[in-house]
Amino acid sequence: MQYFPLALETLTEQFARLPGIGRKSAQRLAFFVLSQSTDEVQAFADALLDAKRSISLCPVCQNLTEGEGPCALCSSTKRDRSVICVVASPKDVIAIERAKEYDGLYHVLHGVISPMNHVGPDDLHIRELVERVAGGEVREVIMATNPDTEGEATAMYLSRLLKPFHVKVTRLAYGIPVGSHLEYTDDATLMRALEGRREI
Repeated sequence: MQYFPLALETLTEQFARLPGIGRKSAQRLAFFVLSQSTDEVQAFADALLDAKRSISLCPVCQNLTEGEGPCALCSSTKRDRSVICVVASPKDVIAIERAKEYDGLYHVLHGVISPMNHVGPDDLHIRELVERVAGGEVREVIMATNPDTEGEATAMYLSRLLKPFHVKVTRLAYGIPVGSHLEYTDDATLMRALEGRREI
């Protein structure tokens, strides 16, 4: 027996397709939308369609941008064009920018090599990275993929691929998080912290 109108069920199903949204959360969101005025719902729908229509990939770094030209970071004259930070996702760019310590450029792969998920090098934006490095202006490439199996494999693959260009390839340091205690730190993290130690 169907307790709710078909349109409400369809809306709930669409919300449930979003990452991290279960059936109950999707139902809550659907009911919330119904409680809004028509103007508010229209504004929400317009924002979704506008984002989908206007946001594209930067032709230089593959980050998200509006329109067809380079993104704001690639267009900036204040960025160090000799350093490229390679990340898996546009969300990683936001995370690094939040630290306000990095002033180079980025390259977004839009994923990592993951044979288990049928993602190979050809599924990522690796060719564009190689072309940028081959241009000769880049002196350092920072691998900022996650420190998991796929992230490490992707970083190693890229470092081997970029070796013939004689650029410095570095990896983000990993170690003990600020504010944590040594006694609670796992062996792998401690090993990384010791390997990445620096003079003070």
